This record gives sequence, C-alpha cells and structure tokens, in this order.
Amino acid sequence: MEAYTDFASVYDIFMDDTPYEEWASYIMDLLEEYGVAEGDLPEAESARQKALAVERNVVVDLGCGTGTLTELLADRGCDMIGIDASQEMLNIALEKREKSGKEILYLCQDMRELELYGTAGAVISVCDSLNYLLEEEEMLRVFRLVNNYLYPGGVFLFDFNTVYKYETVIGDSVIAESREDCSFIWENYYDAEGQINEYDLTIFVKTGNQDGEDIFRRFTETHYQRGYTLEEMRGMVEKAGMEFVRAEDADTRGEVREESERIYVIARECGKDRK
Repeated sequence: MEAYTDFASVYDIFMDDTPYEEWASYIMDLLEEYGVAEGDLPEAESARQKALAVERNVVVDLGCGTGTLTELLADRGCDMIGIDASQEMLNIALEKREKSGKEILYLCQDMRELELYGTAGAVISVCDSLNYLLEEEEMLRVFRLVNNYLYPGGVFLFDFNTVYKYETVIGDSVIAESREDCSFIWENYYDAEGQINEYDLTIFVKTGNQDGEDIFRRFTETHYQRGYTLEEMRGMVEKAGMEFVRAEDADTRGEVREESERIYVIARECGKDRK
C-alpha cells in the first residue's frame, strides 16, 4: 500500500511535537553560513545576472510533506518550492498556502524523478525523507539530480536516520498513542541484513457519533525505510559530484558519534562553471 495517503489527514496531529521552528532557524543559520553569496554570480549580461539572482534565492524543500517547514522558511524570506510524492500531503500544504497567502510553488514529484524549471540556491530534505530510498542506486540518482539543479556553489542540507537508530533504538517494537479524535498503533520491524526498517501503522480516526457512541474509521499503511551510515552517505555525496562540507549529530549539533540517531549533512555543488 502506498505510504502517506490516508495517513496524510492526521499527519500534523501526530507530528505536533516536531520542532519545526527550531529546524527552520537552524536551516536559516546554515544557509547564511554556507549559502551562495552575491559575489558568486557569473559575469554575464545584466538580464542573465538578474535571472540567475532569482534562482540563487530559491530553496527547494524535498519531501516537504504537509508544508509546515516550507511555510516557516517562506516566513523567513526564502523563495520556496515544495516537492513531495504524496498528493494527499500536498493537498494539506496547499490549504496552508491558501490561508497564509505565501507564494510557494508545490510540485507533486517523486524525488527520484526530480525536475525543476531552473537552478536553486539550496535544496533541503529533513525529517528522514531520504531514508525512504531503499537502494544506494536510488540515493545516488537523487543526489546527482540535486547537484544538477543546484546553482553554482549551491548548498544541499539533509538529514537521515542511522543504522544505529533503527537497529538499537527502534528495533522490533510496538508504539501506541491515543488522542481525543484519533489514535495509532505502530508495529516496527528491523531487518539488520538489508538495513531495512518496516513499520506498520494502524490508525483510528473519529468520524462522528451515533446513539451516543463515537464512530471511528480504521485504516492501515506500511512504510519502509533504510538505515544508512555516515560513511555511505559521504561516499554517495562525493560520487554525485558534490563537495562534502560537514556532518553533525542532529540532537547535539556536535560531532557525529557511534550512537548518533539522526545526522545532518551539509554538501555543496562544486562542478558548475563559475566564470
């Protein structure tokens, strides 16, 4: 069954403790530190420079989901493009855009078939979106596409869940959570040989009341993610033609450790002509 279909309707409810504001501030700090500067504009005709300047300020949110982070980065002045493979998730993002009035472009695309209308100064991908790529060939394809669409010197910021997290922290476990109008059961299984994490979601959503009794709709989704090591990610970043700038523990913002559960990576486009 395809992921993020029915689950999209309750995604924001169960993700209400996600530190999106913190992520947005962190990303903006990194973009200011590593972002493409005015001096990086190629020497060319005035009209072309202006067009490239617009592209330089574009930030692509790859795997944007319901657009919460996309909206926050737009609030901070970024020209945002949100991309996700789930139309159901994007429908919610579009509702948020209608309320906020932000000029955000949303595209329903599989990141493995990423297609933009021009280059972007930065591409971000957080909340373990890249872990849904189960083969290294798929990851490398995405990295090459990102590199292709990055403005010269542009930045790629992404996170990923580690093998350690799936194998040691989550493992084979069952998680349940109940809210007033919905609840879920998360059954998790980890295949150490393939580094594949499977979680089966059973979700109950309140749809009404009849004769004093609440009525709930039940649906299920199965999600597959793969754990990666920093060495694997670094190798694919460099093989895709990008410069590996740095990595850090997502929880401590310090040095990556063997026990790091989520890792941030900063990479940079380094192959396009800057003359």
